[in-house]
Amino acid sequence: MTELAAALAVGIAALGASIGNGMVISKTIESISRQPELDSQLRALMFLGVGLIEAVPIIAVVISFILIFS
Repeated sequence: MTELAAALAVGIAALGASIGNGMVISKTIESISRQPELDSQLRALMFLGVGLIEAVPIIAVVISFILIFS
């Protein structure tokens, strides 16, 4: 049962991260099209946001390993 909970946690975290990344990237592209002069600043903020969003599934994988191997 623990393996199922671990797999479910990783799957939901990956799904949420992919939705979040899509939203961040689409809004960044929309913002760049509205104000092209802020391209480099918006791109830097986008990469920071995507990096923070990607931390969630990595933490979920670590928690899943802890659940499975403890």
